[in-house]
Parts: sequence; C-alpha cells; structure tokens
Amino acid sequence: MPRIRILFMIDYLVDSGGAERFALGLATSLPRDRFELWMCSTRSVEPETAAALAQAGIKQLHLGRRSRWDVHRFAKLVALVRRERFDIIHSHMFGSNVWGSLIGRLCGVPVIIAHEHTWSYVGHPLRKLIDGHLIGRLATRFVAVSSFDAERMVSIEGVPVEKVVTIPPGYVQRPRSPDSDLRGELGIDSSTPLIAVVAELRPQKALSVLLEAFALVVELVSDAHLVIAGDGECLSELREQAVALGRQDRVHFLGRRNDVDSILGASDVAAMSSDYEGTPLVAYECIANHIPLVATAVGGLPDIIDDGRTGVLVPPRDPRALANALVGLLLDPGRRDRMADAAAERLDEFTIDAVARRFAALYTMLLAEAAVRSGVPVSA
Repeated sequence: MPRIRILFMIDYLVDSGGAERFALGLATSLPRDRFELWMCSTRSVEPETAAALAQAGIKQLHLGRRSRWDVHRFAKLVALVRRERFDIIHSHMFGSNVWGSLIGRLCGVPVIIAHEHTWSYVGHPLRKLIDGHLIGRLATRFVAVSSFDAERMVSIEGVPVEKVVTIPPGYVQRPRSPDSDLRGELGIDSSTPLIAVVAELRPQKALSVLLEAFALVVELVSDAHLVIAGDGECLSELREQAVALGRQDRVHFLGRRNDVDSILGASDVAAMSSDYEGTPLVAYECIANHIPLVATAVGGLPDIIDDGRTGVLVPPRDPRALANALVGLLLDPGRRDRMADAAAERLDEFTIDAVARRFAALYTMLLAEAAVRSGVPVSA
C-alpha cells in the first residue's frame, strides 16, 4: 500500500522547547513503512536537530522567516505542498497552525491537523478569534494536549466541539549525556535536601513564586538547596530575587543543561510553579527518573498526577502551599519513594511510541473520512 504522506510544520526546530521536542519525537517515532514524512521549520532550525531528522530519513524544508511580516518565504512551502501532494499537514503551535491551515486549504490537502501545545487562554482577543474562527474552521481537527485545554478551546475560543481531540504529548527521552556529579559540582553531600527545577525561565513558569516558597522551606529545612536548570528572559530578575531573599547561597542557577536526567536523579524533589501549562514533558522526565513532583494544578498536570499518590498538586500563586508540599516530601523519604514508585507504574501510557500509535490511528481515520467525503481514494 502507498505510504501516507505527512508534512509537519513548526516555527522552530530546537531541542529546548517541549512542543519542539515532542514534534521531533513524534516524527521520528512514526513507522516508516506506513508514513512518508517531511518537516518544515518556518523560522529557524538547530544543526543538531536537522541532523537527527536526516538520520531518520525525514525530508526537510527550512523557510528562515525573521518576522511575522516575512510572508514571502511561504511561497516555497506552497510550491512544495502542490508538488508533493501531501495527504496530511500536521502543524504545531499558533503561528504554524495559522499558516498550515491556510496553505493546506489553498492547496487542497485532504486532512489538516492543528496542534496547540500551551497558552493561557487569557487576554489576546485576536488570538482567540483566530483560533476559534480561522484555525478551528479550516482545520480537520484541532489537537489539545489536555482535557483542560480542550474545554477552553471550545468554551473560550469557540472551536467547534466536534473538531477538538485530546492527545497528551509523549515522553521523549533526551539523548543520554555522560552522568555528571551534580552534588559534587555544588559542593553538597548526599544527605543534603535538594529541590530541582528544569524549565525555560519565562514569566509563564512563575519561578518568582517558587523562590518565595523556597525561602519558606529553608525556615523548616535549614540545609535545603534549590537548583534551577534552564535559561531565559527572567534569569536576571530571579537572581536578584534570590539575593533579596538572602538565599543566594542556597539557590543555584545552572543555565541550560544537557544532563537533565542526572540533575533529576541527584535531587530529592522536583517542583513546577507555572501559572499555566499544556502537558509539560518534564513531568514525564520526573517519573522516568524516580523523583516525585510538586506542581501547580494547571493544564494537563492533573491528568498526569494523582494528587497525594503519584505527586502533589497545589494552587498556582500560593507560595505557602508550595512550600508546605515541598517540606512534607523533603522530610519523608519513604513517602517520596512510594510516590515515585506509583508514578512509574503509569509511564508506559506516556511513552512517545504509545502516543505515536494514537496519532497513526488518527491519521488513518481522518484520511478514510476524507475519502468518503470526496469520493476520491487517498493514500492509506
């Protein structure tokens, strides 16, 4: 049987963002005997990511847009879509969802899938209008990464309910780096209570709330330390806050790291203080590295964490609740182990291979529906 021809679209092909890592993981996990894949990055691509795609046999188009007004570069994409006659366009994140839906309809692609990974659904009335009345109408399906996001797509943005499908992202294991000695690097011993954060340092992550919580933690666990792995626009103000709180000797900013598994494996508890999330991949990484997660009850996190059994959920913007949850786990190693063991029992549900099977089934179903509507057979 002819393979199903799919074009993936995403703004940036990098290894640092959750949506980007998932898109790459999904593309490289779909079986090559059933699917022929292209990947289009509209803005930029890291050489390492391009090499990984090439090694997986995935053809690529990189447009190199520099601004939102740099639309003439889409001419190359239109030409590609018309020439290759794709069965499916599967776009990721808002910008690519807009252009993927428009170009897909313009070029007569049978199935168009828009995939939203995360946003707050607060403010930005133009974006809500575009999601609901442009992407939501042009796309065949609009993928949400959590039940919370799916509900808000319908109730806030007005996406037709029959267009929305919920599929959480999968656990994409990072390339294994040589094991590092985090505690030796920090100059702390194996018994020192250690909290870990792995995140892009942007306002959404509300890490200022976590620093407030950590100041409260140290009042009860006097030898606790906090490591923050990641980089971003909030780094300087977070450093200043740590100094203002008098905890700069206990808060370690590691920068962007490739040894995330080693960081999580060396820590006692992981923390997330986000104002909003989709379904963050780092939650799966905590499960895989046998470390319990304390997180705000936002987005898809309640779909992953069974509060009190496989992790702890707290309200957003509540440093006292976050601190209490962290202290409770730091002081109870047995409870930490029980939570990590219970969470690990579900990891098979979240692997990228399991999620790739769900998308393969979705692709096949939507193409069959398109064939019925048009009366013209498509690849299957």
